Amino acid sequence: HGPAFRFSAPQGWNIHGTAWAVTARSHDAPPAIVSADVYRLARLYTPARFAAAARELDGVAARLAGKAGGRVTASETTTVDGRAIRAYRFTARSAQGQRYEDRIGFVLSGRREVQLLCQAPVGAGDPDGACALLFDSFRLTG
Repeated sequence: HGPAFRFSAPQGWNIHGTAWAVTARSHDAPPAIVSADVYRLARLYTPARFAAAARELDGVAARLAGKAGGRVTASETTTVDGRAIRAYRFTARSAQGQRYEDRIGFVLSGRREVQLLCQAPVGAGDPDGACALLFDSFRLTG
């Protein structure tokens, strides 16, 4: 559980929460990670604004991938918690040079944005089904 959301993570993963985020890490080295982070939107989001928000999020995802030393390799509109969201895939590089495959999704509701992140070492796939579990189980609660 996090601030106004919940999701499931694989059993046995290490869970850490803050006032605005929850992260689950595998015990592998390097670890796989799933997380949800809450941000406040400057403008009120409504589903009628989805097309405009999607265009803006496409740029945000490209910038995030660029900062991580990669580029967006896939983007899609999908459904999480009964709402249309934008999701992206890109490869990133850690400060130690490890390459990761990232999947990030943006859940928008009112003045709230929740960023869903799955990160696993390149070639690891979806360890313990964590990414699928995050996107399938995520729910806004408040």
